[in-house]
Amino acid sequence: MTGRGTIWFDALRGEAPALGGLPPSLRAADFDLQGRAVRMLCVVADASNPWPRARHGEVGLREGWALAAAVREVMRAEGPRRALLALVDVPGQAYGRREEMLGIHLACAAAVDAYASARAAGHPVLALLVGQAMSGAFLAHGYQAHRLLALDDAGVAVHAMGRDAAARVTRRRVDELDAYAAQVAPMSYRIADYASLGLLHRLIGGVQADAPDARDVQRVREELHAALLDIGDDERGLEVRRARDRRAASRAVRERLAAQW
Repeated sequence: MTGRGTIWFDALRGEAPALGGLPPSLRAADFDLQGRAVRMLCVVADASNPWPRARHGEVGLREGWALAAAVREVMRAEGPRRALLALVDVPGQAYGRREEMLGIHLACAAAVDAYASARAAGHPVLALLVGQAMSGAFLAHGYQAHRLLALDDAGVAVHAMGRDAAARVTRRRVDELDAYAAQVAPMSYRIADYASLGLLHRLIGGVQADAPDARDVQRVREELHAALLDIGDDERGLEVRRARDRRAASRAVRERLAAQW
């Protein structure tokens, strides 16, 4: 069940060892990125996961709490503030009756809070989308980053739900949804359309997403390093996402709401 998350995790960490003490569905490594210390975190598929709904890379109870613990460990460490890299290939959150009863919302919220707290404490946070970034799983793992980067590849998508699920909910055929998506960017599963919304810092093209070679890995490492350098020393929030030209309407709405409030 090796997915893109695992492929890129191994490619980017190089000789750095994977950290122990984590569930098999979460991989972490501390590695050097052109002189910057980075902790990389990646939720991966685990066929032996005791929670059946979390066997294909979904963010579930164990994954949410483990992400929070791994991030907060970095925050407690002495020395210069390390950067965090969320490597994203998550098909969704692991929803099920048992997960709901045992508080999956709390587990995912813990991960969100940890990432946001690290950012607020001065840790640079990056997210690299190499596969799917779906629904609450992306919110819990990646969306709190200072900078979002993504591979320009057909297998990379950001959305509230998968195509089949969206078709069931809307009672439409998948091809009908694709036709709408061609006209309405927020409905699209194309990462280029998501980039047009102005939320991505960088869309990385010309890279073999499924089988990266040394040149591909070096290119991505350079893009990640450049994104780190782009983060201001005092940058704590996500205002930069609204500052881009393509977010003019969002800024106008916020200004009017603030004035009326």
